[in-house]
Amino acid sequence: MAGTLLSALLLLQLLGRGEGKNEELRLYHHLLDDYDPGRRPVQKPEDTVTVTLKVTLTNLISLNEKEETLTTSVWIGIDWHDYRLNYSKGDFGGIETLRVPSELVWLPEIVLENNIDGQFGVAYEANVLVSEGGYVSWLPPAIYRSICAVEVTYFPFDWQNCSLVFRSQTYNAEEVELVFAVDDDGDTISNIDIDTEAYTENGEWAIDFCPGVIRRHDGGSNDGPGDTEVIYTLIIRRKPLFYVINIIVPCVLISGLVLLAYFLPAQAGGQKCTVSINVLLAQTVFLFLIAQKIPETSLSVPLLGRYLIFVMVVATLIVMNCVIVLNVSCRTPTTHAMSPRLRHVLLELLPQLLGSGAPSEVSRAASPPRRASSLGLLLRAEELILKKPRSELMFEGQRYRHRTWTAALCQTLGAAAPEIRCCVDAVNFVAESTRDQEATGEEVSDWVRMGKALDNICFWAALVLFLVGSSLIFLGAYFNQVPELPYPPCML
Repeated sequence: MAGTLLSALLLLQLLGRGEGKNEELRLYHHLLDDYDPGRRPVQKPEDTVTVTLKVTLTNLISLNEKEETLTTSVWIGIDWHDYRLNYSKGDFGGIETLRVPSELVWLPEIVLENNIDGQFGVAYEANVLVSEGGYVSWLPPAIYRSICAVEVTYFPFDWQNCSLVFRSQTYNAEEVELVFAVDDDGDTISNIDIDTEAYTENGEWAIDFCPGVIRRHDGGSNDGPGDTEVIYTLIIRRKPLFYVINIIVPCVLISGLVLLAYFLPAQAGGQKCTVSINVLLAQTVFLFLIAQKIPETSLSVPLLGRYLIFVMVVATLIVMNCVIVLNVSCRTPTTHAMSPRLRHVLLELLPQLLGSGAPSEVSRAASPPRRASSLGLLLRAEELILKKPRSELMFEGQRYRHRTWTAALCQTLGAAAPEIRCCVDAVNFVAESTRDQEATGEEVSDWVRMGKALDNICFWAALVLFLVGSSLIFLGAYFNQVPELPYPPCML
């Protein structure tokens, strides 16, 4: 008994399924047997088909600045009414929706006009949903690669304005009218819809605004009735953290190293030039990396490129300054004469302005003190050398020691022995040469101190130029913000 009852229930279930399938198949044949997908769903030729459009963004894949191409993943929601697909669900077993292949029904053929790869259609031909009353819905997915003119003036602190332009490829404005979809509350969905649960956030770009507008172009007598375009605008802002960490911070640190060349001695011109040229080569490498990222355009120079060119000019000026300082530091009295005005400005006035003090006082304070006895002897010897004749200077000490007869003897010896006089002349020549060398050494040291003074003033000038120039360049990026537009933000 139980087995018979179970068999009856299974048979009734199978019959119900078969009846459901027959009703769906019957509805399918009822709608599509005499259906022509090439004809517009209008009863009169002058009638217009109203097509509602809704674009849902699921992923902002990338923006290729080099190729100026925007790649997006979207769902295209298209709804319209086809009187030829009208039916009543009461006549077909309560079927509310019928799924039909898209190639079997009429489509408005809406395509992306500003694509760059020639793929005008969608990525997958999804089924069309036919509802009671002849309402047709189509929601195909698409991956579009569209043209986006990239503005690189403030790269990498920039924002871009990209557009998605949709239009009907076959029909004009009098045949197909494109309008925005309406939500459940009756509000018009005029912007790109972003489902926060299904949207995948891009790591480089953030979407600020995504408004849409419908433009109707009225054609003239020669151009026909015109057409209708739906333009969705994507205002996207770059996230600069990647470029700050990987390019800007290393570039600023490496560029700051060129200022350390001023802390080397004034005579070390080769080492100074080596440091500056190495920094210059590193900046050239950074500039080459940026050139591979941005598009090859002559309309504008990117902000980071302007900064690199600025620091390269500063490094070049520092190399020139090192060569000039080396030329000044290596001068000698035999090749150049130091003017009193130059000595006063660079050796007296400039050290006081920079707070380093007078170099002469520093050098005197740094020299070890002499003993009083040796200092008196040197002063007396210098006085005797300047005032006494050479012959008398030779035997001055003997005259005081042995009085008259020794002095006469010494004069006789001096007159009788010319070799002794030659020795005295040689000693005087050595003393004069030593004084000349000391005077020359003092003047050479003055040239070296002058080179150090030039290094000090050029260091402060380069530091101020580096800081002010860098601040002005990057402040321009700070003021480059997305303008306040009369549209609601896309990402709440």
